[in-house]
Amino acid sequence: MNTVYIDFIEIGDMEDFFEQLKEKLKLPETFGDNLDALYDSITGFVELPLHLEFVNMSVEQLDDFEDLLTTLEEADEEVEDFSFSYYLEQYEDEDEE
Repeated sequence: MNTVYIDFIEIGDMEDFFEQLKEKLKLPETFGDNLDALYDSITGFVELPLHLEFVNMSVEQLDDFEDLLTTLEEADEEVEDFSFSYYLEQYEDEDEE
């Protein structure tokens, strides 16, 4: 299974996300930067099997990207050979310094 990592340290908004996604998945320039186009790409354009993994998401980004996460969780449930996960960034405890 091919795993593609999207690093959310480099992402501030949906435009940044789609730019990184298009590069990593080699999506065409004609790709529509919206959630419907993303779902359609997963179900018919990108090579499967595929695991899409978001790393270094902040708690704030969970709210900002809620619709994106929901779309990908639905695809994970509905599309055979596609899976999705995300991980929050880790902060060092200041007391440990």
